[in-house]
Amino acid sequence: MYIMFQKFKKKKKKVLSLLAPINGTCISLSEVPDEVFSSKMMGDGVAIKPTSNKLFAPTDGKVTFIAETKHAIGFVTTDGQELLIHVGLDTVSLNGEGFSLSVEVNQEVRAGEQLLSFNQTFIEDNQLNLITPIILLENKNLNLEQLTIGTDVIAGETIIINCTQN
Repeated sequence: MYIMFQKFKKKKKKVLSLLAPINGTCISLSEVPDEVFSSKMMGDGVAIKPTSNKLFAPTDGKVTFIAETKHAIGFVTTDGQELLIHVGLDTVSLNGEGFSLSVEVNQEVRAGEQLLSFNQTFIEDNQLNLITPIILLENKNLNLEQLTIGTDVIAGETIIINCTQN
C-alpha cells in the first residue's frame, strides 16, 4: 500500500519596510491635528515631526504624483504599495512657495534618494505645522507589524514601518 503525501508550501508573506523619509520624531497618526490623517481616512501609517528640511524616498519605487503645490508626493513601491508623503499641514496654502523638488513624476528612485527640500523657517513663519504624515494608501491587504512611535528617527536609516501582505 502506497501512501501519497502532498507537500504544502507555506505561503510567504511579503514584507515591506519603510525607512524614515525625514529626520525627526515619529508620532502616531492619531496625534496629527488634522482629521483627514488622524482618522486614517486616507490609510494607515505614521507621521514625523521634522528636525530637518530634506525629504527622501522611504524605499525603492516610482514617483507617481507631485502636488502642484509641491507639498505632497505620491509613490509606488517596487512591491506595488501606494504611499503618500505629505509635508506639513495646510502647506497647500503656500502654493509651492518654500518647496524645491528634486524629482519628477514617473521617475524611479532608490531608498534614500532626495525627493524635495523645503524652507523650514518660511513655513514656520507662515504659522504652518510641519508634521509630515507617511500614509500607506489602499492598505487593506497589509498588516502593520511595527510602528516606531515616540522615537527619534534618521532619514534613510531608521525603519519606521514594517508590514506584511496578506
